[in-house]
Amino acid sequence: MLRTFLAAGSALVTLAAAAPAAAQASPPSSIKAPRIDFTEWRLPNGLRVIAIPDTKTATVTTSMWYEVGSKHDPQGRSGFSHLFEHILSRKTENMPYNMVNRLTEDVGGTRNASNSDDRTNYFEIVPAQYLETLLWTHAERMARPVVDKEVFETERNVVKEELRQRILAPPYGRVRMVLAENAYDVLPQRRPGIGNIAELDAATLDDARAFHQAYYGPDTATLIVAGNFELAKLRRLVDTYFKPIPPRANKLSLAITAREPVRTAPREVVATAPNVPLPVAGMLWKLPGASDPDLAAIEVLDAVLSSGDNSRMHRALVRTGKAVSYNQALDTSEEGGYLAGFAVLNPTADKAEVAGLVAAEFARVREQAVTAAELAEAKNELFAASLRQRESASGRAFELGEALVLTGDPRAADKRLDRIAGITAADVQRVARKYLTPQSVVNWRYEAGPDDPKSYANPARMPVFASVPPATGAPAVLRPEGERQAPPPAGTAPQVAREAFTQGTLGNGIPVIVAQTGAVPIASMTLVLPGGSATDPAGKAGLASLAAALADQGTATRSAPEIAAALESLGAQISATDNPDGTYVSLTAPTANLAAAGAILADVVRNASYPQHELDLERKRTIDGLQVALKDPGSLANMVATRVFYGDAGYGSVATVNSLPRITREELVAWRTRWWHPQTAKIVISGGIAPARATALAEQLFGDWRQAQAPGVVSRDPAGPARAPATVVIDMPTAGQAAVVAGVRAPARTSADYYPLVLANAVLGAGSNGRLFEEIRTKRALSYGAYSAFPSRADETVLAASAQTKNETADEVAHVMLGELGRLGTSPAAADALERRRLFLGGSFARALETSAGFNGIVAGLLLQGIDPNEAARYAERLASVSPDAAADVARRLVTGERASVVIVGNASAFLGDLKKIRPDVTVIKASDLNLDAGTLR
Repeated sequence: MLRTFLAAGSALVTLAAAAPAAAQASPPSSIKAPRIDFTEWRLPNGLRVIAIPDTKTATVTTSMWYEVGSKHDPQGRSGFSHLFEHILSRKTENMPYNMVNRLTEDVGGTRNASNSDDRTNYFEIVPAQYLETLLWTHAERMARPVVDKEVFETERNVVKEELRQRILAPPYGRVRMVLAENAYDVLPQRRPGIGNIAELDAATLDDARAFHQAYYGPDTATLIVAGNFELAKLRRLVDTYFKPIPPRANKLSLAITAREPVRTAPREVVATAPNVPLPVAGMLWKLPGASDPDLAAIEVLDAVLSSGDNSRMHRALVRTGKAVSYNQALDTSEEGGYLAGFAVLNPTADKAEVAGLVAAEFARVREQAVTAAELAEAKNELFAASLRQRESASGRAFELGEALVLTGDPRAADKRLDRIAGITAADVQRVARKYLTPQSVVNWRYEAGPDDPKSYANPARMPVFASVPPATGAPAVLRPEGERQAPPPAGTAPQVAREAFTQGTLGNGIPVIVAQTGAVPIASMTLVLPGGSATDPAGKAGLASLAAALADQGTATRSAPEIAAALESLGAQISATDNPDGTYVSLTAPTANLAAAGAILADVVRNASYPQHELDLERKRTIDGLQVALKDPGSLANMVATRVFYGDAGYGSVATVNSLPRITREELVAWRTRWWHPQTAKIVISGGIAPARATALAEQLFGDWRQAQAPGVVSRDPAGPARAPATVVIDMPTAGQAAVVAGVRAPARTSADYYPLVLANAVLGAGSNGRLFEEIRTKRALSYGAYSAFPSRADETVLAASAQTKNETADEVAHVMLGELGRLGTSPAAADALERRRLFLGGSFARALETSAGFNGIVAGLLLQGIDPNEAARYAERLASVSPDAAADVARRLVTGERASVVIVGNASAFLGDLKKIRPDVTVIKASDLNLDAGTLR
């Protein structure tokens, strides 16, 4: 919820030439997003089908959109549609529990589901030859789902853990409850879509079966298929698998007839919740439904007020230092919505003053027309966001699907952009005056206090919502193994020619890698720069990250507001991704504006000036943000784990509220001058841009960049010596959930053990077919998700498992993690299981290479760790060369429970006694006594 301090690029100050004048003078070009071309038809049973072909991808996306959302939850059963997001992903008459996960991940695909007020969708992205297989799974889930005790109980418990992780554990998790409760008086959207524990506990299996029978069928669904397929073949497959499915027997209407009354008197709300480090002040108004013609003007108004650093609210609240962050939620659903704007206060700020500043900006947009520049900037930002979405076939499917379920019109996504293009300043002022009135506002605050929903209760009586008829017939059951229908096999893989990337060198020696990854007119340019957090001096942790965050806050010729205004007017974004080994400074922009935006990037990278007042402001925001992170179990566990695994070595650097105040402007300049240097920089460009044009632009922007001072030399041992295994508990009595991390030190990216360990980690915890997910979520329902990560590093890294769970089961989760770490070597994956993990990893890698951001991220990582970028094309080959024996051997040598360190952040009284039975030597530190400035944590 709070802005991190990795928000912008970083740069050199001294001996830097200005960016080329010709590039600076390039005027902004208008942005247009390509239309979403599709074919639509309906089956006699009511199923709508939408096909979005794209022969340039090797994948296909299958997605089923049911127009059943949380607004349809029965009386007393909030969270039911969310529960069914989980249930309908699990089991059918022909598919045992979680078989759909295996049919997806084991062939190199990915799958998930999501839920909102208006819909529930289930989707997969797989190699295109598996289209028929996945269509079969969707038909299975539609026609023959098994909703039995196993599925119901397991998924209900998982949903409760998700609620704890998303709502109860984070400091600001309950904000979404406050907004929904006060945005609506009569609509069912007033209830929490994620559900609440009491109503979930009260639900029965028959309740669940009744809900499914009432609402789910081909007549409430749309199948959207996007990617590489033949349209005629898709029609045949759809007829084969979906035409026989009957519509619902009792066609209960999905229509919500209620509409929100206009609020005629303002309301004041002060919500309280535990573990809130900084107070929030906000305002909230009702809005019309998503099909209302005013929504386009409201979107533009929203962007003017809150989108980017040049927005009105950012300038009024964040740049003045009154707020740590400003957030604005434009929530739309079919029947109604809301606009909520809220500031997370600087702890020294006056609540009334900040609330007054927020109110003043809303008043100004009512009283005065926005400027022509603001209007153009807001439109370009909205169009650029759509461009980024439409870069992939799956992105186009999701943009079309979301607009469809909100409006009923499959062309609504394109119509929305047409309407936005035609919005005038008068339109913006008109909707502000119509909807954001002083008499219809809810002024609300969110502060530390008891967990009391009554503190933010809507005074309007909660309506009684619809119920559903009782379930009929006998529950479906999984057929005996010999009687099950097998999924159809893979078809023929399409031949897709992937553009090879080109390598070159600028006139000053900077290496450049360029690839045209698609045809959508958007591109990314990334500078790869050594010198990351591992270079932070002792006592100055956060120096590298702060340098990155501040780089776009002023140059010799541009102020921070001027940089923000110029970028946002071009629909462009500059960001910095900081890690222990270095920094990626990336620009993403429509290709028509890449040269103009690139000139700003060059100015930032070469001429950043680090104004003192910008340093003071950013440092204060960062410290306030850290205060929030220290109250979140998941965030704090990661910070503590970094210290546990690396101590005071370079990789152990963790920015703190003590280290950041010690950093001076002069140190930022000196650090950046040393580490961001043309002799060590590399450039990656990809997207919808011709390689020759991209290379020429790089030469124009950076070809004459030279620096007299020698560059910094990277440490050969940033990881430091391996530390003895430890068990550390951070006692946070108010934690709504416990965060658990267990891991071991692991080899560097250049090690011969790297690829065997990549495969071993995939067996352990990559995706929902990993052993951790199976043991912790699927079998025990102890967590919303349990995974492991093995990040690439130039020096020794960490292979770590992580999960969040209720406090009472933290010890059990740690026990399972330690057991699974050891089982990698004692019970290694068989050859066929390892092959499925290879396909999963290779598929994820290939999908990433199809987008500009994904391509740049992969290649930049290789360059930063000293790996030949051609390794990106050899990934599948490298994995294929790893034998089962090699994967088992590396696990036996390196990944064992005895070698693992464990970190738990949570309410220690709920689990400490049982944890000591597993790990007797436990160090317990009160959260209030924790010292992240020391490797000992004391």
